[in-house]
Amino acid sequence: MQNTSLSLGSALGALLATPSAHAADVQLTIELPRLPVAEYHKPYVAVWLERPGSNVAATQLALWYEVKKPGNGGAKYLRDMRQWWHAGGSELTLPVDGITGATRAPGEQAIALGPQLARAALPPGNYELVVEVAREAGGREVKRLPLSLPIKAASTQHAQGDHEVGKIDLEVKP
Repeated sequence: MQNTSLSLGSALGALLATPSAHAADVQLTIELPRLPVAEYHKPYVAVWLERPGSNVAATQLALWYEVKKPGNGGAKYLRDMRQWWHAGGSELTLPVDGITGATRAPGEQAIALGPQLARAALPPGNYELVVEVAREAGGREVKRLPLSLPIKAASTQHAQGDHEVGKIDLEVKP
């Protein structure tokens, strides 16, 4: 397993490295719409943190794909999440403990990112939380939300998807 897979924890740890950050509550909610298509597949989802304008991912936070497909066959579609793949996903040894999970059903899906951020070691600064969603026999979509570390004040960021993902909310509290 490469160090890239541990960067999620590293990034979040730095966020929580300050006294106010240690108690940070970081909640990401992703709405996965049920699309009216003949062949519906649950989407693959990748969530990572990077510096604005950077091609290099700072950390991997979540990865949902068909982990139980025989012979790790679900991993072959991960490259359909092109930005995630080029931002470090291709270098991961899968599955990644604490990050990888099964695809999720349509509806609102919540991820508590505070624990991962608590283990991270990112320097203070401005970051972007990136969410990429792709479906087999479907499309793909990428949305970005700003996140400043360490977290000093409560805030909520929103993004609205166009097709593969619905609303995305990032709520932070020190």
